[in-house]
Amino acid sequence: MTAEPMRDWFDRAGVRVDPRRVLTDELDGGKVLFPARLIPYLGHRLVDRLDDEARAALVARHTYHYFAFTAHFETRVVNRATEMLANGRADVPLRRDVRFDAYKIYCDEAYHALYSFDVVRQLESANRVAALPYDFTPFLNRLDGISSDVMPRRGTLPQLLQVVVFETLVTTLLAELPNDPDLVGLVRETVRDHARDEGRHHAFFAHLFRELWAGLDPAARRETARCLPRLIGHSLRPDLRPARANLAAAGLTPAQVEEVVRDVYHPDSVRRGAREQAVQSVKLFRSCGVLDLPEGLDAFHEEGLL
Repeated sequence: MTAEPMRDWFDRAGVRVDPRRVLTDELDGGKVLFPARLIPYLGHRLVDRLDDEARAALVARHTYHYFAFTAHFETRVVNRATEMLANGRADVPLRRDVRFDAYKIYCDEAYHALYSFDVVRQLESANRVAALPYDFTPFLNRLDGISSDVMPRRGTLPQLLQVVVFETLVTTLLAELPNDPDLVGLVRETVRDHARDEGRHHAFFAHLFRELWAGLDPAARRETARCLPRLIGHSLRPDLRPARANLAAAGLTPAQVEEVVRDVYHPDSVRRGAREQAVQSVKLFRSCGVLDLPEGLDAFHEEGLL
């Protein structure tokens, strides 16, 4: 099953060949930490009233959260499942080449977490804007709760599905940030390094899901079909806790924070964004027959992904 992009991992993987990305003096030259168009609340009228220093701090803290989330997700979700694959602890039969590739991905994801943490450290020092405390546990608990609700007796399968979903999504940020000339090189190049590795991971996990699906019994297939769209929805739904904390740190009152959140993160726009970013994952699951099951078709419709 070894995905072709993983065959030359020793020659191409970021952890093997990429240099450490280091912040230069680009901030003095007008480069930005994150595109304003990709920070949903930055254009809200209440945020627009803030002075330049407060808005710059908002952008900095948003950037920190992006990289902090990446570090947590890679280590606490992706590598949780990848370790099971690598060490043969998953509830599915795996060939040795699959386990070998899983070890490679484990190294990749740990490196992504390391350099994400490094980016935050460098930017904090240069900006003199401290990162806000971030607790990933509520996000993880909700993710695990979806799996346990839908498939409580399926062993490691739910955690494998979590990673299949996230690793086959093609998000706006990984697609756009590497090509934005206005970003500081540290952010742009780090995301480009990450996106390059994730392209190989996408192929691996797409192959993995096809094999997993082929080996499932009818009952497990029905549970999987119900679980997948809920995992997609949660993975792409914005975590509003950091947004609220960032807005409050900028000086907005609790009532103003809730007004911004209510206006910017309307359920219809959130669903529309999730549907757009889930196209490749939905295409994979459709090609495998997941949506041929009535349970699957209904669940994907209910989540607004079709």
